[in-house]
Amino acid sequence: MPLFRLTLMTIFRRKAWAVCAFLVLVMPFLLPQLSSGTENPALLKPALAQAAWGMAWLSTVFWGFFAASKAGEKLSRSGLGEYFHSSGISATRQLLEIWSSLMVYIAPLGLAAALVCIFAASPAAPDERSMWITTNFQYALLFVLVVAPLVALAVAIASRFGGLTGFIVPAGLTFYGLYGVGYMKLLLSIEGNPLLSWLWSASPHYHFADPTERLRYKLGAIEWSQFPLLLAYFGGISLLYIALSRLLFRVKATA
Repeated sequence: MPLFRLTLMTIFRRKAWAVCAFLVLVMPFLLPQLSSGTENPALLKPALAQAAWGMAWLSTVFWGFFAASKAGEKLSRSGLGEYFHSSGISATRQLLEIWSSLMVYIAPLGLAAALVCIFAASPAAPDERSMWITTNFQYALLFVLVVAPLVALAVAIASRFGGLTGFIVPAGLTFYGLYGVGYMKLLLSIEGNPLLSWLWSASPHYHFADPTERLRYKLGAIEWSQFPLLLAYFGGISLLYIALSRLLFRVKATA
């Protein structure tokens, strides 16, 4: 897997992944000190958990998608993709190798956020602690399931339309899915527009993969009877984005 190793080492040498690791592993302990979290000890652990997951999502969007779009753009415009294609490496395999190398750095961000919450913000009560651990690992899995196809989409769009477009589209989808659909639902409650209702139903509801509200109010883990439905929902979105990514991906830039 020459392209996998090349992309993996390129990202490693740029050291931006170390900044993301710092943001997820260290910043959650610093941010509550700069806010009102220290004034009320009961708020400290929820604030830490919220900061950990917030840093994981922000790092993924602003660095992960940027790195993915740069990799896709460089592959097609530098002639590297055409070279590997002439060496017998298909376009599908090239997309898979680039995506895999990026996920080596991006997927651990969700796990790191979960571990910070488990070891530094778990409730003292044993039953609550057990539920807290389960919740964080559930959302670590959902985090990977959500961001993985978006990374592939960033690579594919950038290979055809350029790095800026490759970054903006998945970043916009992420923020819309996390926060925008909530505002749309509020708008629907005021004005029952059928077009908006259809758009809301067709939107990616990534807020279901954001654990901050559930952790902040100790709502407990997702019911195991409902968790497979979430996996199937995000799995369906993943299949759609993967198909779209393969359709858009190209190893050679247009003249």
